[in-house]
Amino acid sequence: MARYKGPVCRLCRREGMKLFLKGAKCFSEKCAIEKRNFAPGQHGKDRKAKIVGYGLQLREKQKAKRIYFVQEQQFRNYFEFAARKPGVTGELLLQQLERRLDSIVYRMGFAVARRQARQFVRHGHVEVNGRKVNIPSFEVKPGDEIAIREKSRTLPIVQQAMEYTAHQAAPGWLEVNRETLKGKVINLPKREDINLPINEQLIVELYSK
Repeated sequence: MARYKGPVCRLCRREGMKLFLKGAKCFSEKCAIEKRNFAPGQHGKDRKAKIVGYGLQLREKQKAKRIYFVQEQQFRNYFEFAARKPGVTGELLLQQLERRLDSIVYRMGFAVARRQARQFVRHGHVEVNGRKVNIPSFEVKPGDEIAIREKSRTLPIVQQAMEYTAHQAAPGWLEVNRETLKGKVINLPKREDINLPINEQLIVELYSK
C-alpha cells in the first residue's frame, strides 16, 4: 500500500479527534475538527454507529499509524518485533515508533509536525552522530546525537519551526540545545513520556487474534 498523500485533516475527522498533523493549523480556528467535527464523506454527518470490539481495536491501530505516518506492513513489523522482546508489548511498540528519526526530530522541536520532520529527514537536513541520514524510519539509540545540518539551519522553514516550538519543553528522555539545533537521546522513552491518546493494549489484542 502506497503512502497516503491526501488531505491529512481528513484523517483527524475520521478518528474524531485532533491528531496534530498540521502543526500550527491544529491550534487555530481553521482546524477541520473545529469547523466540521464529523466523519468525512457524503454520509459522515448522519453516520453515528456505535463502535465496539474489533472496530475499537482497528480504530486504535489506524490512529497510531496515522500519527506516526507509517504503512501497514511497516507497522506490523514493529509490532512483531515488540512481541518477540521481553516486556510489555504495547509499550515496546510505542517505544519503537518514538525512536524513529522523524519522530525524534519532531519531539526535539525542530519541526512543527511529524510530517514536516519526515520531509526534513528525506531532504537531507538532519544528521546523526555527524553523518547525514535521510531515512525517516532510522532507529535512534540512547547516546546518539541528532542535529540540523549546518547549511540547513538558516532555511526559513527551520527558523519558523524553531519560533513556533520556542516554548515547547523537550521530553525528559531527550536533551536539546536550541541555540545549536542539536540534541541527544539520553535514554529510552517510557510510557508516561509518550503523551498520545493511544490505547496500545487494543492494538496488541487486534494483532494477537
